[in-house]
Amino acid sequence: MEHLRYPIGRFERIEHPTQSDRNKWVTDVAETADRLRSTVLNFNQEQRLTPYRPDGWTVQQVVHHMADNDMNAFLRFKRALTEDSPVASSYREDLWAELSDYQLPLEASIQLLESIHIRFVAVLRSLDPSDYKKTFTSSVLGVLSLEVALQRFVWHDRHHIAQIATLKERMGW
Repeated sequence: MEHLRYPIGRFERIEHPTQSDRNKWVTDVAETADRLRSTVLNFNQEQRLTPYRPDGWTVQQVVHHMADNDMNAFLRFKRALTEDSPVASSYREDLWAELSDYQLPLEASIQLLESIHIRFVAVLRSLDPSDYKKTFTSSVLGVLSLEVALQRFVWHDRHHIAQIATLKERMGW
């Protein structure tokens, strides 16, 4: 079950990233919506409502969750840039996944991801290396630097796209 839940493995932090690492992550952010769109392209209703693993979320829930997560992550990131180590809000992702907006077409959240990522990339490209040392506090993860937060952000989106891609491969879609 672990390989279905974490098809790219669990998050592993890079301790001393280089500017080249950061540039790669910014590129990943810029390309996420396109990668997601191509992964779910032409999914029918049954495929969208298929869980990526037993007792897991459906493809539809995963896609909408990605938009919710990235909205929240972008706001936490901006707060850390403009406030002194703010406490980041959390949300009940399990309950959000049950709300009616998770019934919308996948493209609604993919377009939202595109818009968030355009703005996020603009912010990221303007940062000095010292900005990545700024922090916020997460109720779940404790104090996080923006350097680690960006790594987690990129991993999170890759992780969910891989969940969908491995489901697609297993099912022969």
